[in-house]
Amino acid sequence: MQFSQVIGQSEAIGRLRQQADGGRMPHALLFCGPEGCGKLATAWALACRLLCQHPEAGDACGHCPACKMSRAAVHPDLHFAFPVVKPKGSKGAPVSDLYLDAWRQQLRTTPYFDRATWLERMGTENQQAQIYVEESNLILRKLSLKASQGGYKVMIVWQPELMNAAAANKLLKLLEEPPEGTVFVLISERPEALLGTIVSRTQRIDFMPIGEDELAAALERRNALDPATARAVSHMAGGSYARALTLVSTDEEADLFFDTFVSLMRLCYARKIKDLQLWSEQVAAWGRERQKHFLAYCQRLVRENFVYNFRQPAMNYMGKREADFAVRFARFINERNVMGITAELADAERDVEQNVNPRMVFFDMALRLIVLLIQ
Repeated sequence: MQFSQVIGQSEAIGRLRQQADGGRMPHALLFCGPEGCGKLATAWALACRLLCQHPEAGDACGHCPACKMSRAAVHPDLHFAFPVVKPKGSKGAPVSDLYLDAWRQQLRTTPYFDRATWLERMGTENQQAQIYVEESNLILRKLSLKASQGGYKVMIVWQPELMNAAAANKLLKLLEEPPEGTVFVLISERPEALLGTIVSRTQRIDFMPIGEDELAAALERRNALDPATARAVSHMAGGSYARALTLVSTDEEADLFFDTFVSLMRLCYARKIKDLQLWSEQVAAWGRERQKHFLAYCQRLVRENFVYNFRQPAMNYMGKREADFAVRFARFINERNVMGITAELADAERDVEQNVNPRMVFFDMALRLIVLLIQ
């Protein structure tokens, strides 16, 4: 992976190149930004640059032995930590090394992916992944060794906001007294969920959503889309190449979410309480991660239908089925109820995250939406 392969993010990459070329690389970096904007791709490219034996023009050369190992994510001085789930039948908390082969396969496929894609790659969608305290112990053991190539050691921590409290506190101690020659790169979508003391010991770099022009060009070049389709997908993706890849592929889950949302709205408007109870039981049977993604999808679609009323197509990010539905449905989402509906959906997402009984969560939410939809 090289900086030249990252989509956009020229400002962040320029800053990192200057630091690497000038020998002023901080011991800990915090990459912050929305999902799918290229934080992990940039971190991987930075690791390749730092481990490269013959860097050229501020980038990894791409052909030395170190680059070949880094490109395959098997360099002995390149380490990863990421959220994992406990395998069935195993004892004790898991660590990233148990899923390292799956992680490398995902990186080689694309470093632009979200948590749901990673859960699917691990073979589970019904468990909530996290970083356990044993991970911090393993990081310490790995970084206490000398660099095998005599240069940097790079530790990339993906989604550190999912560390449990014990793991976060141990990582803090590592950041306070980092092993010599080590560069930590923390990649977060919710830096506010991190310990303030961890944030204060890192140099923060903010990543912006990828520009529509840059994203469309990447889709034409990498995914062989025609210009019109690339432009449409780029607009709907909202600056996320990960979402663009989902839109390009056949996404059965997106169809399921749309159909389930439409069913919910129609049943609420018709006040079919018994049918809403059955609807709630069906959604409650999904795994927690799918439930959370569905509720996030509902919030997005409510927003899109509210904006649709302003007749500004450039501000809408909907697929064809969603746009066709908005023609009839958007008038029911207005300034009197949009905030209330969004709040109910957000509260339900929070309750699912906190393991509240999903049947209660979804049925109670549906009953409240009945009242809001008629306002």
